[in-house]
Amino acid sequence: MILLRAIGLMLLLTMASLLPSSAAESDLRAAIAKFATATNFSATEGVVRELAASGDPAVERPLSALADGNLYVRKADSQVFVGKEAGEGIELLDPLSGEKAADAAKADLTKIKVNNGLRRTIRDVLGTLTLRAKDAAVRLAAAATMFKTPDAANIEPLDAAIAAEADPAVKVLFEQARAASILVSDKPEADKLTAISVVAARGDRDALSLLTSVEASAQGAVKDAATAAIGHINSTLALWDAGQNIWYGISLGSVLLLAAIGLAITFGVMGVINMAHGEMVMLGAYTTFVVQQVIRTSFPGLFDWSLVIALPLAFLVAALVGLAIERGIIRFLYGRPLETLLATWGVSLILQQAVRTIFGPTNQEVGNPSWMSGSFDIGQLAITWNRLWILVFALAVFAVLLYVMKRTPWGLQMRAVTANRRMAASMGIRTPWVDALTFALGSGIAGIAGVALSQIDNVSPNLGRGYIIDSFMVVVFGGVGNLWGTLVGAFSLGIVNKFLEPYAGAVLGKIVVLVLIILFIQKRPRGLFALKGRAVEA
Repeated sequence: MILLRAIGLMLLLTMASLLPSSAAESDLRAAIAKFATATNFSATEGVVRELAASGDPAVERPLSALADGNLYVRKADSQVFVGKEAGEGIELLDPLSGEKAADAAKADLTKIKVNNGLRRTIRDVLGTLTLRAKDAAVRLAAAATMFKTPDAANIEPLDAAIAAEADPAVKVLFEQARAASILVSDKPEADKLTAISVVAARGDRDALSLLTSVEASAQGAVKDAATAAIGHINSTLALWDAGQNIWYGISLGSVLLLAAIGLAITFGVMGVINMAHGEMVMLGAYTTFVVQQVIRTSFPGLFDWSLVIALPLAFLVAALVGLAIERGIIRFLYGRPLETLLATWGVSLILQQAVRTIFGPTNQEVGNPSWMSGSFDIGQLAITWNRLWILVFALAVFAVLLYVMKRTPWGLQMRAVTANRRMAASMGIRTPWVDALTFALGSGIAGIAGVALSQIDNVSPNLGRGYIIDSFMVVVFGGVGNLWGTLVGAFSLGIVNKFLEPYAGAVLGKIVVLVLIILFIQKRPRGLFALKGRAVEA
């Protein structure tokens, strides 16, 4: 008996919970039916606002359909449907549930007309609807939209949303959107002055744009407050812009570090001017392309691991090609730097043409794994994940290479050959093989640099050409053969380039940097961090 009473009570509670919902749906359908009798845009707008006043998210479907011109009235019974073109006819969908209702000929339907003013109204009321969404991200997006398109009609819905909001971050954005709406309303001057302080605290370019429009139309204390707020925001944004340029410079510096670090080793230890170094970068990028093509066709679930798989393969491919170049050509040209330059330049042309023959002359698609896609903001700084990961990767490569050079027997032999080749040979070090393996190591590092560069640049036969000159500038500026000099040189040149570009342009900025490096080398011929080695002593 007790069990039956409990079941009965549960049924009553369930029915009680369903009744308001059913009543609400009935009211919504009655309001939607008024579209059939609306004779002009003003009457249609009244129906739109009535639906919006319900606060029910279900009205988003018919309102969005109306904005898109897809809301119809069936002539036979004056019922309103969402329409979807299907061949010669129209597929009719229920305006609330979205379920298929029937098909009808175009002649049996009347499309509800809409103009730009009505579309703006619909956009605004849809933004108001999302103020109460369960998902905080949706509420944040609604607040952002209402801040950018302020309207005095938004003040009351925002007041209600602010009172009900529990998330502090969302509440702050609601208050900023309310302040923006107050600034375009006929509220008293005191309210507008308070709103200006709220908008100024936001401190971004959207706030600057809004306050600029207020300054142009306001008078008296409101105009003065807007002017002061604009000056404060401009000062703040100037600091953020400088920070953004520094980040862009560090990002460019990480790319230059990856491209130049292998060159620093070969140039420092062997004294070889390797004009084919950029093509080693290109080979690494094309290795990444091939790996992704295999994964796309055979193992699509491994795509997020494609770069991890490509890294050792790119290193191996570029290192083997570099070893073949050193053993086949360069070892016969030591001590003849001009001939080495010409020979490696010829090798670079051969490699470019080989890649064109195999893969074609056009750019190849290399995708970003999910963990390298997108961006995030720190204050007013926009930081993309791919650039951030490349910076982390460049520093990791630098740390590993530094450990190899300082803490391993092979690194000791490389440094010995750099300091005094004859003495190293007399101590039993096989200098020819040190040269060969050093060249292979430098080429392999260029290959893994190509993996990183494939995420931010076009993968084409000309990929390496854009980095070879910058790489030589980094190596010469930092100090031939010095890894720390390469690190400092790469980031220094990257930051200087990014600060010069807004004033001089990209090309002229590079020319200015080149001139500055030439002047610097006149004072310090061995670069920032000088090493004694064969390349310097020669």
